[in-house]
Amino acid sequence: MYNAFFGFDAEPFRVNPDPRFLYFSESHREALATLVYALHQRKGFIVLTGEVGTGKTTLLNALLQKLDPGVQGAYLFNTKLSLEDFFSYLFDELEIEPVEPFRKSAVLHRLNHYLIERLRKGQQTLLVIDEAQNLSDELLEEIRMLSNLETPQSKLLQIMLVGQPELDEKLAQPNLRQLRQRIELRHTISPLSLRETMEYVRERLLIAGHDNGEIFTTSALRTVYRYAAGIPRVVNVLCDNALLSAYVRKSLRVSARMIDETAKDLDLLREEVLPEQPAATPSARDGWIRRLWSGRRAQDELGA
Repeated sequence: MYNAFFGFDAEPFRVNPDPRFLYFSESHREALATLVYALHQRKGFIVLTGEVGTGKTTLLNALLQKLDPGVQGAYLFNTKLSLEDFFSYLFDELEIEPVEPFRKSAVLHRLNHYLIERLRKGQQTLLVIDEAQNLSDELLEEIRMLSNLETPQSKLLQIMLVGQPELDEKLAQPNLRQLRQRIELRHTISPLSLRETMEYVRERLLIAGHDNGEIFTTSALRTVYRYAAGIPRVVNVLCDNALLSAYVRKSLRVSARMIDETAKDLDLLREEVLPEQPAATPSARDGWIRRLWSGRRAQDELGA
């Protein structure tokens, strides 16, 4: 509705996980570097967590779209599945002929043969499970068993579990300790800082086609951060509605007062945002990843 008024080629704050609008905060850059490192090193289990709306799915879509031709990815996003449904979906994603009628032993045999053939050709196979916090304990155990598909030198299937913080709580259960011990890499995506929130809004406006990205006043951007607490999805919803409000008023600028009014309409409460803390001292692995994939290099990996 407001695209022509502001000079946009596309809606800047759609909540769809569009990789074009992927903003690389420090945490997102580190997450991407960790995932790329895991793929290159053929790590077995990888876990990526983050609060609702922090951009996990957008990051995954960007990664999957730019996988090397030698890497086949299966992306599972519906985690309320039975064991038979799970294997049916996995086989469909990997384009493997299904076993009918379903017999678990025959399914595992066919999957193992398929993965060995790919490994023999120097190819990798990746299973990404989004919303993994909703997996049943029984299905998580079956997924753990898939990590037993291996040769003495390499894992046949790399498995990436992605979910909300509840996933960490689930994996901490004593009955899942065998799975927990197999996790080789973890990363948690953090909310955006104030500076990153301001950059995030301006960058999306530029990508959408605005001349200079200066629609929201500085005080408006600070107010956005106060309400959204650095959660990109909340930033998107708030900014989208604020742009609509500005359009109705025929204003080319969005003020802090407009953000307050929009937040009230959306029933958003101001978050008690604590002062930003110094970054934690990185581990040796984190330092290696930063040196290897820091800055634009991680974005180049995605063809950005």
